[in-house]
Amino acid sequence: MDLAQFDYDMLVIGSGPAGKNAAIQSAKFDKRAVVVEKSDVVGGVMLNTGTIPSKTLREAALYLTGYRERAVYGESYTVKQDIRIEDLLQRTGHVMENEIDVWRHQLLRNRVELLTAEASFVDPHTVRLSFPSGGGYRDVTAANILIATGTYATKVGTIPFDRRRVLLSDDILNMDELPRTLTVVGAGVIGLEYASVFATLGVRVTLVDKLPQLLPFMDTEIVDALVYHLRRYRVTMWLGEEVSSIEPVVEERGERVKIHLKSGKQIVTEKALYSIGRTGATRSLNLSAAGLKADLRGRLKVNSNYQTSVPHVYAAGDVIGFPRLASTSAEQGRLAARHAFNASVKAIPELFPFGIFTIPEMSMVGRNEQQLTEEGVPYEVGKAQYREIARGQIIGDSTGMLKLIFHLENRKLLGVHALGEDASELVHIGQAVMAFGGQIDYFIDTVFNYPTLAECYKTAALDGIGRLNA
Repeated sequence: MDLAQFDYDMLVIGSGPAGKNAAIQSAKFDKRAVVVEKSDVVGGVMLNTGTIPSKTLREAALYLTGYRERAVYGESYTVKQDIRIEDLLQRTGHVMENEIDVWRHQLLRNRVELLTAEASFVDPHTVRLSFPSGGGYRDVTAANILIATGTYATKVGTIPFDRRRVLLSDDILNMDELPRTLTVVGAGVIGLEYASVFATLGVRVTLVDKLPQLLPFMDTEIVDALVYHLRRYRVTMWLGEEVSSIEPVVEERGERVKIHLKSGKQIVTEKALYSIGRTGATRSLNLSAAGLKADLRGRLKVNSNYQTSVPHVYAAGDVIGFPRLASTSAEQGRLAARHAFNASVKAIPELFPFGIFTIPEMSMVGRNEQQLTEEGVPYEVGKAQYREIARGQIIGDSTGMLKLIFHLENRKLLGVHALGEDASELVHIGQAVMAFGGQIDYFIDTVFNYPTLAECYKTAALDGIGRLNA
């Protein structure tokens, strides 16, 4: 292919983690890269309504409620007695502004052109850029195109979303006040994260989901431990229940939301958060002009190199579906760009880590007990409780745990699962050992700094080996 015949070597639609990394990787190959972003700020959902604001909101809640210190100073301890939504959003806004500036600087210093426009296909190599505020349009061509448009919160037409009482996850930052009661419809990652944050803030939370089990892709024991903590913070869970209708009502106490379940149950709540998943933002792309078609949820199907059915058109990030994590999206974008320009690609997607920022947080890498049982793989388990580790006592987390799963015969590490403070950091130690095919014995022979949560690995390894020799 003669790249000179095109305006760009790589045109990226969307400036989230997948789009940013693909563009920068392309620029590092000295290719002409452009990012087309329809919003006037970069970062996509991750920086503006998703990962960064939600995790910052969580951190603000942990600090202001004194959650981390309660094991030491008592359940009534709090940094601020009357926490308002403004207190939470102050920290959130500061972090968002900084990260948006950092991302924009990273793109520009790598000589990636950044255009504010809405993109749509004219043909497989041509994209029409429609500029805002009557700026007209321009058609540009590209040798390679990456679709990284992300997703938006899925809506159901019969639900009366008003962004005040009946909310989508994207509306959280626009809340006028913290409610006394909140019902979260949908117990996926986003729903669970927000449910645990608001419960920590003292909101009476009700969680509704049509599945009988939370997060079926996670280790059951870790999820069960999370459920225990949620109930401890007065979260009511209606699992295996479907919502038939939602209606705003006015009562003596003021405006409320009434939720009807198909089983006949009713829930009355101040606010409702509807979080049943996300839909790929592909509707405005005119995909048919490129020879592409999205599924009913707006997602694009790709191969292991992130190519769509049109080889020079790639897709990465949330728009291709599970796992829809910022970290995996960023790596997918980078790998897609490397493949586009015939650079070596080394990826271990089966070792992509998962970090779920509930309170307490959960993380995992590798396989869980359910998967290994289905595959007929013989395994053993070793566990460590934070309360056994000096660092756990120092930071006031006596409920966290680390679980290691290893092969019964060759003792290779197969999975790492963690719950508690810094679980999403702790899991990376096991990830590295798994990437090099290491055995659980590594942790027994290794010296960890003291006192650290990393010691959990040695304790869990000793527990697992002890089970073999019992």
